[in-house]
Amino acid sequence: MKTFFGIGSGSEFGKIVAMDRFDSGRSLSPIRQAEAYWTALLSGDGVPTRSQIDPRGLENILQYTFILERIAPGLARFRLAGSHLNALTGMEVRGMPLTAFFQPDDRGGVMNVLEQVFAAPAVAELGVISGGILGRTRMQARMILLPLKSDLGDVTRVLGVMVADGAIGKTPRRFSISDTRIKPVADIQVQTPAAPKPAHGFAEKEDEFKRPAKHLRLVVSRDD
Repeated sequence: MKTFFGIGSGSEFGKIVAMDRFDSGRSLSPIRQAEAYWTALLSGDGVPTRSQIDPRGLENILQYTFILERIAPGLARFRLAGSHLNALTGMEVRGMPLTAFFQPDDRGGVMNVLEQVFAAPAVAELGVISGGILGRTRMQARMILLPLKSDLGDVTRVLGVMVADGAIGKTPRRFSISDTRIKPVADIQVQTPAAPKPAHGFAEKEDEFKRPAKHLRLVVSRDD
């Protein structure tokens, strides 16, 4: 299967990522890594552009990473997707809508979340569950959707990460939404470097450099 950005991940599809890592905010979580990478690209001009996303900055989580393109209100399709997502469906997901990962009853909720990500714009984080039916084991997963601008300047792209916990089993996997967290980009504080403070450690006090007092005069000695 084709991997994200054409770069092989070299990892196993069934690798388990402990779910408590998502809620604890540990930097090793693929969700948190992608969020930190995206946040570092924020500027006064708003969300980053798609062209700013460098796969080298995400190389250790590429198998979980994807790029979406908005095609209609509430609808977005996969432009690129990592091998982990292909494994969850048992097929190449590029060109498929994001809603294809969800149960029919949850697709309306996914469309609503997507539209908030594009329109606000906002960051969305979803907890999702795939039930243990038809011989499958119950599977939990987490997904983050980070808005991006296209080259035209409109917010019509998404940088996303999805990580599932547990054996994939029979495919395709379909998920239901268990929780949703949405935060407008305007509420995300962009850290700016503090202005350097002048160093006073080796500075001399100004009053130490005064002109000689007026009562002093130059004395010249002459040889007899």
